[in-house]
Amino acid sequence: MVVTEPRTYSYLGPAGTFTEAALDQVPEARGQKWRAVHNVGQALDDVIEGRSHAAMIAIENSIEGGVSTTQDALAVLPDLRIVGEYLVKVDFVLVAPPGTTLDEVSVITAHPVAYAQCQQWLTHNLPNHSHVPAASNVASALSVLDGSSPAQAAIAAPGIIRHHDVEVLAESMGDNDNAVTRFVLVTRAAAPPPPTGADKTSLIVELPGDHPGALLEMLEQFSARGVNLSLLESRPIGDSLGRYRFVIDADGHILDERMADALLGIRRFSPRVVFLGSYPRADRRIVHYPDRYADGVFEEARDWLRALISGAPGA
Repeated sequence: MVVTEPRTYSYLGPAGTFTEAALDQVPEARGQKWRAVHNVGQALDDVIEGRSHAAMIAIENSIEGGVSTTQDALAVLPDLRIVGEYLVKVDFVLVAPPGTTLDEVSVITAHPVAYAQCQQWLTHNLPNHSHVPAASNVASALSVLDGSSPAQAAIAAPGIIRHHDVEVLAESMGDNDNAVTRFVLVTRAAAPPPPTGADKTSLIVELPGDHPGALLEMLEQFSARGVNLSLLESRPIGDSLGRYRFVIDADGHILDERMADALLGIRRFSPRVVFLGSYPRADRRIVHYPDRYADGVFEEARDWLRALISGAPGA
């Protein structure tokens, strides 16, 4: 019989959030302790301090772009690794205390981001409503249920239905059917999982200085080795105006020869590189690249160079 040590997973709570839905996709987290926290910083501190084995945090949204608080935290907190990514469809429901009907609703409470993503539905169905901002999607629903909000209904994530007795007045309220949020599971630094062929490598890279072509020089480290970038976002470093770090997602695994060679080039080029991890893509899409960037080509080139240096005949 195999005995596994109990593990704790931190996530942005309370129960019913999109982050909880992402954590529910992690097979090894099921049946373990889930620790609801108030913000990304607390979730990552749990991992660093050993209170949790891992933390699930949002890092990118297909509508809003990168989650800046997450990106900035990963840039400065030490010894963290991304070990997996998970996609959650962004959709919303309108909920109210049991017995409420839609024609009774004149005030809605919602997180500002959720509210902004439901404008078409609201304009069509509740054109005369007013809005009370809430701190989170779950907080909006709870404030309606306990009577602490003047609103009669709340916009919330669908997961709220699993945890609270609510009247569902509307479903699928989101304006964009393709909206998704990308979450990552973060642990303390460890060896990356083995390559699967459908992998992603995440980095944060600082430029060596502000001069013409600096960004191009960084990008060439990847393009010269056939490594595609699926994300490139800038974030201010914060020490002076005009100083930026770049958040990068690159297709491939650190154990792929082309990726390893690119990382060596980045390390030589940049004054600071944060390796966030190599991990399986959420969509499990195989990474394709030209044959000239295959592992064997890099290995043959190294062997050829060693032969030249050693003076071997025929090299």
